Amino acid sequence: MGANSKIEWTHHTFNPWWGCVRISPACKHCYAETWAKRVGMNDLWGKEAPRRFFTDAHWREPLKWNREAALVGERRRVFCASMADVFEDRADLNDARDRLWALIEATPNLDWLLLTKRIRHVRKLAPWSGKWPRNIWLGTSTENQLWLDKRIDHLLEHDVMVRFISAEPLLGHMNLQPYLQTPGSSVAGINWVIAGGESGPDSRSMNPAWPESLRDQCSEANVPFHFKQWGHWAPEELIAEGISARAQRIAVVGRDGEIINLVKVGKTKSGRELGGMTWDQVPELAI
Repeated sequence: MGANSKIEWTHHTFNPWWGCVRISPACKHCYAETWAKRVGMNDLWGKEAPRRFFTDAHWREPLKWNREAALVGERRRVFCASMADVFEDRADLNDARDRLWALIEATPNLDWLLLTKRIRHVRKLAPWSGKWPRNIWLGTSTENQLWLDKRIDHLLEHDVMVRFISAEPLLGHMNLQPYLQTPGSSVAGINWVIAGGESGPDSRSMNPAWPESLRDQCSEANVPFHFKQWGHWAPEELIAEGISARAQRIAVVGRDGEIINLVKVGKTKSGRELGGMTWDQVPELAI
């Protein structure tokens, strides 16, 4: 966590606190909860659980990143928050949340990626009305069509530089076409799509048809698309060698009715290729 994030679509991560509570199917195998328990933080998840807060030294890190970005003349993306949800509506989080808003405004060389499953709370908890600061990208997680339909209108109502969807873990087909921001359109839309499969020993598989469809929808609308990973499951044809005969396999039906064999090999071996290439597109903005 912090500088030089291993998350492919950001440069840094910043958490104003740790801890959350599960609210939708995507949360079933929450990587943040698993990671917290791995480092000995066993009591941070749940509605009544406390949250872990941090020292002033932690809060000074983005100020350093901002200075470094200004020095080299390049913008840096900051994912906020990988171990929490900024828009969790709890009174004990308000002080840290207010401090975060001030920090965002004090770091104009950083693009802050605020990703939330609680997009309906944004209007209540964010301090900005009308046009937001230009260094904020607002996103919501949508694992399938049901949760896209529940959340998309709350995302589109905010006037931010970038509105994005994180479809990870992707658990079903999604039709984004009505909501993608097409070039030259004045209608608010989605400017960026991230997709990926679930990782972890109990992970659910992702039908290749689902990310392929999102990629094609984005390509048609000229919207940047980022494929983060296959996760623990991947098409067997992508794995060149070293697959155990005992590896777990399942068969799914692809976009054209073909049978695709998925094999459980772990996210490192499964890789990030989709259709023979990696997709690392991000919005390019002149600020």
